[in-house]
Amino acid sequence: MEEELLKKLVSIPSNFESASDISNFVGSFLEENGLSVEYQEVEGFGSNVISRIPGKGLTVLLNGHMDTVGVSHGWTKNPWGEIEGDRFYGLGSADMKGGLAALISAYIEISNLPRKKRPNVIFTAVVDEEGYSRGTWKLIESGAVEDADVVFIAEPTNEKVMLGARGRFVISLKARGKKAHGARPEEGINAIEQLGLLVSNLSKIKTKKHRHLGKGSYCTLQFTGKSDGLSVPDYAEAIVDRHIVIGEDWERIKKEIERRVKKLNIKAEIEISKFPRPTPEMLPYRVRENSRFASLLKDTYHLLFGEKPQITYGQSVGDFNYFGAYLRVPTIVFGPIGANWHSADEWVSLSSVRRVKTVYAELLHILGNRKRFDELLELKERKQKKLSDNAALVD
Repeated sequence: MEEELLKKLVSIPSNFESASDISNFVGSFLEENGLSVEYQEVEGFGSNVISRIPGKGLTVLLNGHMDTVGVSHGWTKNPWGEIEGDRFYGLGSADMKGGLAALISAYIEISNLPRKKRPNVIFTAVVDEEGYSRGTWKLIESGAVEDADVVFIAEPTNEKVMLGARGRFVISLKARGKKAHGARPEEGINAIEQLGLLVSNLSKIKTKKHRHLGKGSYCTLQFTGKSDGLSVPDYAEAIVDRHIVIGEDWERIKKEIERRVKKLNIKAEIEISKFPRPTPEMLPYRVRENSRFASLLKDTYHLLFGEKPQITYGQSVGDFNYFGAYLRVPTIVFGPIGANWHSADEWVSLSSVRRVKTVYAELLHILGNRKRFDELLELKERKQKKLSDNAALVD
């Protein structure tokens, strides 16, 4: 199911500014498989798709986004789907329609189990992840997923288990100088030069280090300013990215920039503010490596494929930041192998999509019925014994 579903998902254009068609497809597909669906409108961006199946015990939230960025230049494969060996090429194939196909398939599979052998499961497919995460924020803000005990997201992680991520502030820096004739620059204060001095020195600020998330960083994204004829420019503005780790907040960031302004003896008036956004800031979070859900995911993968998956942490941001920092439940990201997301010839591994689907299906089964883990362990031991016996016969 997951391979055919992936092909269909990639064939539907779903730029983050208009994802109505793919919302309708995902909802209809779930309904065709006997599942109830709720559409949650995110004004101007399509609708989130929400589906629930009752079980026993805890409530598991499965989440994936349906939207993509636009088609970039340089594609040599069909951006609407092309297979070459194990690679499925297409826009959004890795980020994250491969993971979404795996989640939908696992969700449908688990829905066929008896209620007493599965947990309560909420499946959510959201819009606008590539923009401002309006879809996921609507889920949280509305209370639609407030009963979740754990969140699993199938963003591409190359089958590594991601247990946290840095957060992010976008900063607006405005410099106000003093206009003067361009032939007598010493009589004015050049806002462009002053702000340029500041942003070129932001990387020298010592940011906080975190054992798992790394350290914070600065990156200037945009710089504007111009003169009025032959005049010293008296205004300039820069937009700056500031990725943060746990322990860094807005007040800390604002003060460290103010100290840098003072240290550089900047004469222009510098205004520091958050760049306006329609959703809250994306804050950092972390899940403990020995937590129940992280351990069970690693053990399930090991039982199925014979090796423990690596642990990783996100250097940038996504919907997971909202679940981890605002819903405040363990949020674990685990998805297929792929490459080139947000660029030409994006691809996802078909065999990896199948493995990810299998992991999620078995993980959900185990969370609803712990005996399932023992059954899988017994099955693995039988296979190993059979292989050992066959090898002995050959010898």
